[in-house]
Amino acid sequence: MRYAEFLEQQSFSREQLLALSQGNLVDDAPAELVRLPAPPMLMIDRVVELTRQGPRGRIVGEQDIHLTDWFFHCHFRGDPVQPGCLGVDAVWQLIGLYCGACGAPGSGRALGCKEVEFAGQIRPYNRVVRYEVDIRRFSLLKESGSSVAIGSARVLVDGEHIYTVKDAKVGTFRGIAYPDYPARSANSVGGILDRGGAP
Repeated sequence: MRYAEFLEQQSFSREQLLALSQGNLVDDAPAELVRLPAPPMLMIDRVVELTRQGPRGRIVGEQDIHLTDWFFHCHFRGDPVQPGCLGVDAVWQLIGLYCGACGAPGSGRALGCKEVEFAGQIRPYNRVVRYEVDIRRFSLLKESGSSVAIGSARVLVDGEHIYTVKDAKVGTFRGIAYPDYPARSANSVGGILDRGGAP
């Protein structure tokens, strides 16, 4: 796929999401194209809707549930349930993808959320989790090349609304990728993303 096509995409297949996680979806990608986590941390099997309307938009992803999913083997023994934090991470993954699909360069990072409410759970014999994220603000900061998107999500399992995530925030930042892992290099140690010019 060409970068111009990527910026117009309204949906992504499982194969396309996997290719994006590996950094080979876009043939003529800019130097720092956003990436998704690779499996098993990739929490989305497809994006079924992506609309952009200026600073607002919407992205909807789906995750297929399997009896053999890795988290059911450890969370918890004798009481398997998908961790709620992975559902929140799926929302952050979708918002990061939204930033990239709107032309924001750099590496995506979760920046928080205001409120999370759980009213249900995801079990091994459920079928599909749907993450519906309404983006209320997307800003591309031209001077730094960073971007920020804020969205609220409804999480449904087999059609039942079980989580609400309010004002989830993701930023993209240039120059923070660590492609030479595990070597020690400039970005091999973490910390505060913006130190305001301080060393």
